[in-house]
Amino acid sequence: MKLLDTASNDAGDGDECAAELLTTVPLVMRIIRGEMRSGRPADLSVPQFRTMAFLRRHEGASLSDVAGHLGLTLPTLSKMIDGLVKREFVMRESAPDDRRRVTLVLTRQGQAAFDAARRETRVRLAEKLKAFSPSERKEIVRALKLLREAFAPTPGNVSPTVGHEE
Repeated sequence: MKLLDTASNDAGDGDECAAELLTTVPLVMRIIRGEMRSGRPADLSVPQFRTMAFLRRHEGASLSDVAGHLGLTLPTLSKMIDGLVKREFVMRESAPDDRRRVTLVLTRQGQAAFDAARRETRVRLAEKLKAFSPSERKEIVRALKLLREAFAPTPGNVSPTVGHEE
């Protein structure tokens, strides 16, 4: 890998950089999603795991929030949530400001299952990254931190798709 040269202007006006982002990020996300899915409990479906990932990032989300993210109908998602509640991975709670509104949160057991898959994924990704030299890995970390700063949600501009981990 060629180290980033901060003095060079290879990215021009940003178009080349944007093109690389559009090419590379989907490849990396596909690997991350595959690794996360392979680390999930074997009896947990991919949609159930994606639901847990969403709830990990959006604690207190409503059934509608999760259904919209997954592209499922409310009755389908409700049935799936029933299974996650029965397994004690998810808990339904009444919203403090509106008792008619039900919010969803991961239980400790649900968080532990998700976090275990995330740890396994991190180990496998670290193994893949060993192909790079220490200085290349430092450059990757530096570039990723810059991207996180540039794309992190700001107050009032929070996107539900930011921070995709599943």
